[in-house]
Amino acid sequence: MNKFLLTVLAAFVSVSSFSQDTWEVGSTTLTEYDLVTGVQVPWEILWGPDDYIWATERRGRVLRIDPATGNYTTVLDLTSLIPNNCSGEPGMLGMAAHPDWANEPKMFIVYNTGGGWNVFEQLSSFEWNGSELVNEEVILDNIPGGGIHNGSRIIILPDNTLMMTTGDTGDGGASSQNENDIAGKVLRMNLDGTIPADNPDPTSLVYSMGHRNSQGLCLGPNGLIYSSEHGQSTNDEFNIIEPGRNYGWPDVEGFCDQADEAGPCADLDVREPLQVWSPCPAVNGIEYYNHPAIPEWQNSVLMAVLGGLGANYERLSVLHMSDDGTAIESEDQFFSEFNQRVRDVCVNPYTGAVYVALNGPSYPGQGPNIIKEFVNEDYMSVEEQPTLGQNVKLYPNPVQDHLNIEFTDDFLGASFHLISFTGQIMERFVIAENRVVLPVTDLPAGKYYISATSGSGTITKTFIVK
Repeated sequence: MNKFLLTVLAAFVSVSSFSQDTWEVGSTTLTEYDLVTGVQVPWEILWGPDDYIWATERRGRVLRIDPATGNYTTVLDLTSLIPNNCSGEPGMLGMAAHPDWANEPKMFIVYNTGGGWNVFEQLSSFEWNGSELVNEEVILDNIPGGGIHNGSRIIILPDNTLMMTTGDTGDGGASSQNENDIAGKVLRMNLDGTIPADNPDPTSLVYSMGHRNSQGLCLGPNGLIYSSEHGQSTNDEFNIIEPGRNYGWPDVEGFCDQADEAGPCADLDVREPLQVWSPCPAVNGIEYYNHPAIPEWQNSVLMAVLGGLGANYERLSVLHMSDDGTAIESEDQFFSEFNQRVRDVCVNPYTGAVYVALNGPSYPGQGPNIIKEFVNEDYMSVEEQPTLGQNVKLYPNPVQDHLNIEFTDDFLGASFHLISFTGQIMERFVIAENRVVLPVTDLPAGKYYISATSGSGTITKTFIVK
């Protein structure tokens, strides 16, 4: 394709039509934005104590994202350590921030090492120096890993202990019922990796057992701990995690409702789930929502759903909880129209906006991917969200003839790429002016994104060519 001609706008150009999709949730309208485009299988997204969104990419990178602009920087890169050339299920997984960030700015991160089926998992902490994560300290290593079923979500509990899910690594559940094996468990530890004195067994990290592959973990109301867990082909589960309880796998799947499960249910004192789904939609990251910005979602758990191996059920599920949080009263489903595996979800505590991480249309996920924002623009926060850094604006969107792009001064002299959603770089150049006009008549109709990178980070913007 011929190189695009860049026309510098000599006069002021007013920002005209921005076409943003909207979604109706009862009487609330959510406006959809693409916060970041071009990321590679984002696995964890969380709102950090510094008011940035932190994300792990399964290939082994940690991104720090400005929620106001989408500007991001790569603050940790361990891609050389990730098994199997960063393909398949193993990789960089769960992440959580130190609860005393002001005095101990650290991130706890789970990632896999090794290769083939000889995979291990470890939990490490990294210090935040203001621009990078440095000084790795291994908290727990030699955790069994595998080509599949590695867990692993982590959260910090109100008592400043850390909770971590581990998968059965595809062993059929043999480890899940082995009290001496930390695979197929929910673990609880002090922040230095030692065993809390009030664990069910004060000599063991194991908090609960009988798990297959839990990839969702969050705090609910009244001190409840929720978990979402992958079943085998039926009976994905949503559980309340309780100390010392057994969740049944592989002897019991889902509820104790089969004749051959009566014995194990009694013998193991199985804690039944609040809800099951069959066939398995592959439930994933979860977040408790109780913000007034979306009143229809208050006292709900937002649950990312990958859609299973056949990618038939991908969505964001909204689980409406009872007042005490111990029962699911109903479920609403959103965003299946994207035909994208929904991996994780986080919430902006100022605006109540919801962010979802997409992982592509098929198992086990592939990029380039999008982190989307859904915001009620009619909600007025009583707190101001910190802003702003470098930014890029483009319009109109969708575009038919010419795309107007405005860059802040940070980007002058920086690199620019125009990329298709197949990952093909269509055009690249150095940004010489704050405003440019990009003819798009040579581009086939479809979805594209731009990526601009300066010393302060990268900003991406998605647009549609009619």
